[in-house]
Amino acid sequence: MLLVKIIVLILLLFVIISLFSGLYFLVKDKGQSNRTVNALTMRIGLSVAAIIVVLIAGLTGVLEINPSPLDPQAVQTQQAPDASAPAEPSKPGSGRRPIQPSD
Repeated sequence: MLLVKIIVLILLLFVIISLFSGLYFLVKDKGQSNRTVNALTMRIGLSVAAIIVVLIAGLTGVLEINPSPLDPQAVQTQQAPDASAPAEPSKPGSGRRPIQPSD
C-alpha cells in the first residue's frame, strides 16, 4: 500500500512540474514553438496514469475505499445510543430535545 501511495505522489509531482514547465515555455516562447503543447500533453498523460493507478489499486484491494453513508450495511453497523445512559439536559434555545428512555 505504501508503494502505491509513493507512485501516486511521484506522478502528481511530475504533473506539477509539467504544468509549470508549460507555463515557462508559454511565457518564454510566446507561442512560437510546440513545447507548451508537449508539456501540457505530458501533464494530461501523467494525470490519467495516476487515476488508473488509483483505480487498479482500489479494485485489487490494495487501497481500501471508505464505505458510502447511503449503504444499508454501513447504516446497520452504526451503534444506536444507549437507552440506559442518562439523558443530557438540553440548553434553552439549542433546538434539541433531551433523549427520553422508552419504558
